[in-house]
Amino acid sequence: MDQQDRNRALLELLIGVSREVATALDLRTVLQRLLFAAIQNVGGERGSIVVMDDTGKPVDATIVYGKRFHDHTTQQLRETVERGLAGWVVRNRKAVLVPDTSLDERWLRREDDSADRSGAKSAICVPLVARERLVGVLTLVHSVPNAFNEEHLELMQAIADQAGVAVLNARLYTESTRTARVMSALAEGAASINTSLEMKDVWSRILNQTMQALQVETVALALIDPGGDLVYLAAAGQNSGNIIDRHVPAGQGLAGMVMADGRALVVPNVAYEGRYSDADKFSGIEMRAVAFAPIRSQDKVTGVLQAINPVAKLFDPDALLVMTGLASLAGSAIQNALLYERLQAAHEHYQELFEDSIDSILVTDLNGAILEANRRAIQFGMYSAEELHGLNIDQVHDVNWGKVGKQFETLRDRDCTYESLLHCKDGGSLPVEVHARRVKFEELDSVQWILRDITARKELDALRDDMIAMIYHDLRSPLANIVSSLDMLKDMIPQDESTSAMLTIALNSTGRIQRLVNSLLDINRLEAGQQIIDQQPIDPAALVDESITDVEPGATGRRQTIIKKMALGMPLISVDVDMVHRVLINLLENAIKYTPSEGQIEIGGRVENADWVKMWVRDSGPGIPPSEQERIFEKFIRLRGKDKMPGGLGVGLAFCRLAVQGHGGRIWVESDLEKGAIFWLTLPIARARKTGKLTRQTGRLKLETEK
Repeated sequence: MDQQDRNRALLELLIGVSREVATALDLRTVLQRLLFAAIQNVGGERGSIVVMDDTGKPVDATIVYGKRFHDHTTQQLRETVERGLAGWVVRNRKAVLVPDTSLDERWLRREDDSADRSGAKSAICVPLVARERLVGVLTLVHSVPNAFNEEHLELMQAIADQAGVAVLNARLYTESTRTARVMSALAEGAASINTSLEMKDVWSRILNQTMQALQVETVALALIDPGGDLVYLAAAGQNSGNIIDRHVPAGQGLAGMVMADGRALVVPNVAYEGRYSDADKFSGIEMRAVAFAPIRSQDKVTGVLQAINPVAKLFDPDALLVMTGLASLAGSAIQNALLYERLQAAHEHYQELFEDSIDSILVTDLNGAILEANRRAIQFGMYSAEELHGLNIDQVHDVNWGKVGKQFETLRDRDCTYESLLHCKDGGSLPVEVHARRVKFEELDSVQWILRDITARKELDALRDDMIAMIYHDLRSPLANIVSSLDMLKDMIPQDESTSAMLTIALNSTGRIQRLVNSLLDINRLEAGQQIIDQQPIDPAALVDESITDVEPGATGRRQTIIKKMALGMPLISVDVDMVHRVLINLLENAIKYTPSEGQIEIGGRVENADWVKMWVRDSGPGIPPSEQERIFEKFIRLRGKDKMPGGLGVGLAFCRLAVQGHGGRIWVESDLEKGAIFWLTLPIARARKTGKLTRQTGRLKLETEK
């Protein structure tokens, strides 16, 4: 055959090869056709093609022996690409002819190459190049050395050059098909998995999608328990019932390794996996191949998704990617389901508290329309639930708009409490204490109203007020007579030491009773809003002296020292003399009560500014907790001392506050525990420049104007 005939034959061959490989897009089909064409036209008994990705990593391969193809051979040819003849071609991008494989170090010898078996061979290996990209390696092998020559090498290279583009296109098509299949599987999985928030339903959907996407016999899902072990909570497929509740200690088995590494793992054959152990085995399941992917939630590995025994015997090349994607979806879905469960539990707990509360609870929108009511609210007002939902909050009780604000704007910054009347359906009313605050109700800004029945408290308050009124009205007159009689006896009876002491004790005791009665009367008047009209200019130092004189017997009995610290040149103050005298006595007696024996008490005053004098009483007692420093000025509030029951009626400091506020001033306490307390009060400076003389009339301190 002359050169022209050879060129014509080569051209026809290349056209035929091009037609064969260009009419298919499936990568495996293209590889098989290319191998057949190469063996048929070049010769050889077997051949192989390894397809490379753009990084030089083998992504697919096929081997033909005679007319029989062997699939899934990528792993088998990996060593050849890394260390054998194909690897040399990849690194150098040159075709190579090996007449005798036993004499060439580039040939990776296997057991089959031994002299007593197939022995030496001849081989041709050429690169597949397309658009200056190495896309694969084509190898032909003949069992007889020197079976190939340079003409075979040139023909092989020509076929490879003609087929390179077709292999690249088929690879890209296969990759895009795989990507589409993976994306489709993940999209379908996301659509299915995220359609429920019930935990067990979420588990079931995850398993079903995994089984469908990977076509395996069995799937399982395990999560980490509080102790760090893996617990299999759900499974599906063959003998899956043997998996549920299986515990795997932390770090053991392939699942434990995946948990620790945080990376997915595919084991094509567990028989060749040295890390496979008893911890990976399940009763009734003969495990051949297995795939794992870590389940993540908030950047933490929380479990493992496991696929066992693919139906097609081997996992698809995309199994790792699909498992990773499904496990990622599983992590998000499980976290959402867990949050939903917690939200449901919190909602149920709140609903139980809401319904079982002994107080009436109403929820309204920001227009006051009632949205929700608990059982107690329905019983309390004798409305039905439907009737309440048709009412506004101001129809149910007298809203204190000054407290809550016209549009409830005050509640944006703080809660508020006030007393009111609840209007019942039958036309009656009940006293209630109302606590109002802003809340979120079904994602809407709302107001929660707690209405507490205070009927019993109001009845007790009324009874107490009646008793107090009766006491001071019935005691006031006879007590004044007793005081007058004692004063007269003091002047009439000859004075000796014992008589004088007895009369002094009697006068002091009746004075204390009278001060208490007068304070109760003043509390009643001041709470009713009566103004203090009998204000006169008085030297504050004189008031302090009189107060010390009145309490000195009590302090002396406890071996306490009272220190007076009044600034020089103090201006006169304009006050109801007897009322402020009783304020100072109350503060001093309070200090005596709480100061330990042999302790020190201080009373003093100074000018605050042009309008006010600031006075104080300091003790060295146990101090007052911050939580009680406002409450102690309320009526009938008594602090419990160490190992002691509270003493007194609890009206002394309440009177002090009302009396000082009645003069326009203010009173407060500063205290640290175990460091004593200091009571401060401010009183108005008098504009008059003259004062009178202090006298006592029937136990009351009076100011007689000097003439």
